[in-house]
Amino acid sequence: MTTKKSLTLVGDGSKGARIHDIVKAPANTPWAKARQQSWDASEPATVYYTPETLADGTPCSAVTVILRTKGCHWWWSSGCTFCGYFNDTRDDVTNEDLHAQWAYAKTKFDDFKGHAMVKVYTSGSLLEDREIPVAFQETVLRDCQTLGKELIVESRCEQLTEEKLAWATSINTSFAVAIGLEAYDDEVLRFHVNKGFTTKSWDRAVANLKKFDIRVKTYLMFKPPFMNEADALLHGVKWIEDVAEQSDEISVNPMNIQRGTIIDRLHRHNEYRPPWLWSLVEMIRRAHPTIHPKDTGNGGEGQVSRLIVHPTAGGRVRGAHNCGACDAHVVAAIERYAVSGELQEFEGLACECEKAWAEEVALEHALPTPLGISKPRRGNVLDALRAP
Repeated sequence: MTTKKSLTLVGDGSKGARIHDIVKAPANTPWAKARQQSWDASEPATVYYTPETLADGTPCSAVTVILRTKGCHWWWSSGCTFCGYFNDTRDDVTNEDLHAQWAYAKTKFDDFKGHAMVKVYTSGSLLEDREIPVAFQETVLRDCQTLGKELIVESRCEQLTEEKLAWATSINTSFAVAIGLEAYDDEVLRFHVNKGFTTKSWDRAVANLKKFDIRVKTYLMFKPPFMNEADALLHGVKWIEDVAEQSDEISVNPMNIQRGTIIDRLHRHNEYRPPWLWSLVEMIRRAHPTIHPKDTGNGGEGQVSRLIVHPTAGGRVRGAHNCGACDAHVVAAIERYAVSGELQEFEGLACECEKAWAEEVALEHALPTPLGISKPRRGNVLDALRAP
């Protein structure tokens, strides 16, 4: 005999599935599941090196290690509107897998010989115990200390407690923490980015980092979802000014469209256009006096912070781009500025599309267009309008 059920209840009485697990898009789509199961958990997503600058301004090269992990705990419950890092995560990654990935990176670059800096990214926070086993956190901190490498890790604000930082600095005395603040504006953090914390959280985290003499790298986003080009330029300069005094480095990340995200859906429906490269050049020019009041370049007298802009997918349709003819030259100049801190990097840059960019920004300043008026800058306009 079965127990009579209430007419208001649905199901067979077993424990209900979380709606997050059922409808979370796009982590549970077939293509996402297939991709997650396709890679080897004992190898990192990628390992490469780039030109960099040490804390004292000395030019160097840095090895970047992007590990495959369980991902960000904020993504598990909600997630940011732009972040597609879930594409490189999987729930069953173990402590042994992570150690194997780390060993792979060290072997590939011979214990990072010839490289003074190591950046370790986890598609989340290295110092978050729910994401990364404490034993592996300790391995990364200790190895970089022993090898004499300047270490940079990423973290959300909530992990940066005094207790956690006291533990980390007892193992490694020379590392920096990069925080994905994205915007120094609570309205943008909540409604544009869905970041899951406020500017006060960043303030507290930075105060704790300063107590332990840990360098602060602040990530800002240029042109988050639901923002036009003109507003992105105004906000971008203001946010740099707001965080410069508290940040040893400011890294501005121009929006690039990652697969399966909210911004991806907007882009495919012609409701969002990635930023112009010209906007990044103009942002740097306007923010430069704040960063270098004496115009002495990186490592020079009076430098307040260091401004870094590396346009991921720069020049491509899903990244910051111009008309196509000038993109490579503009991207190269922006990346040179990140190393030198000299405005002379932009001398001689010119293209006909700069006029179209200036007109677009002027119109968006004059008209109430929250989502912007930007048109496709590549290919046939009619084909773009027919796109799904």
